[in-house]
Amino acid sequence: MRLVAESFAWPFRGRWRSPLAAGIVVTALLPLLFVVWLGYAIAATRAAEEDPSQGPPAWRLSGRLLTDGVWASLAVALTVAPFALAWNPLAALLLSAGVGPAGDAALAQLYAHVFALLALALPWGLVALLVLPHSIAAFAASGRPADLFNFAEAVRDVRRDFVTWNVAAAAIVTGWAVGLACAGLLCVGIVPGIFYAILVSAHAAAALHGQGPHPSAG
Repeated sequence: MRLVAESFAWPFRGRWRSPLAAGIVVTALLPLLFVVWLGYAIAATRAAEEDPSQGPPAWRLSGRLLTDGVWASLAVALTVAPFALAWNPLAALLLSAGVGPAGDAALAQLYAHVFALLALALPWGLVALLVLPHSIAAFAASGRPADLFNFAEAVRDVRRDFVTWNVAAAAIVTGWAVGLACAGLLCVGIVPGIFYAILVSAHAAAALHGQGPHPSAG
């Protein structure tokens, strides 16, 4: 579990205060700055691949950050799309099964959609965890969008080195659990917790690409 410990410590390495402060501000402005937020996640993954001892990179609003954010947003959207399409049909099925209070159609609709969302969240999370870490690590290193959308190769990478992926996935899941728990933990707040989870995930994903120098986008 060395990778888990290193991923949890990485957000506090190097000159971490400025990146953390800026990241909290950007996270607080979600979803308005979602593309910028994801672009920085790619930059953080790239930095962890190149030299994890330096900690999170400084925030630099650039064309590459925005472009990376757009590509990453599309990749996330692709994983979400099948489950988003299934949301209303599943809610309708739950509604017909009698989910929700009888005699209040609006409240029953709300209950059905909430339960459908919760039911779909877990399988989406598993799919995202299966394909995105490897894809993001490859894209961060190469700068080629094709690497980001090569989900089949990501699955093959998991099969080739399941142990490393399993440890990285454990770091990512635990990081998000801790980040979301910050909503009530010592009144830290969910916003810094979410950004911390992104940094933990970036370091864990970087480990999937291996050690040493990687090709850049040029």
